[in-house]
Amino acid sequence: MKRHFTSITPALNNQRKAVHELCRQYTRSPSKGNLKRLKALFSACGEEVFIEYGFHIDYGSTVSIGDRSFINAHCTIIDGPDIAQGKIYIGSDCLLGPNLQLLGVSHDMDPNNRLDKNSYIGDIFIGDNVWIGGGVTILAGITIGDNSVIGAGSVVTKDIDDGCFYAGNPAIKIRNL
Repeated sequence: MKRHFTSITPALNNQRKAVHELCRQYTRSPSKGNLKRLKALFSACGEEVFIEYGFHIDYGSTVSIGDRSFINAHCTIIDGPDIAQGKIYIGSDCLLGPNLQLLGVSHDMDPNNRLDKNSYIGDIFIGDNVWIGGGVTILAGITIGDNSVIGAGSVVTKDIDDGCFYAGNPAIKIRNL
């Protein structure tokens, strides 16, 4: 279920600005201290999680990452604030390729309604032991099952079954693993 919120309030603008600065700081200097500050944004972050440089997130407080997951360079997570109640969950032992986009927020399709500048948030759930190739885009409201693989360059518009390989734009099931 998608929920709406208005993201252009002064408080949310300031919150995003602070988080974006922390992301830029980590990119300039991916030290253990800056990584620790970045991980502190998340609602939960497991043991041995590694995030490469170029990481971008809007808020972070509704994002959860399981143990031993690896997020490669230039990952972008467009998440919502706590008030929007959207969740982005990345399971344990996941391998997330470079230039991944997790787009948990969208806008109105109707041009007249879009003038209101509402944002809509949908949960993204990535199960355990998932490998997502480089350049993949995952849209709001998607669940990716455990032990699955998403081929590089795919656009995920529908849920992904457990233990399967999906690829393409839009991503389709190629085979069981």
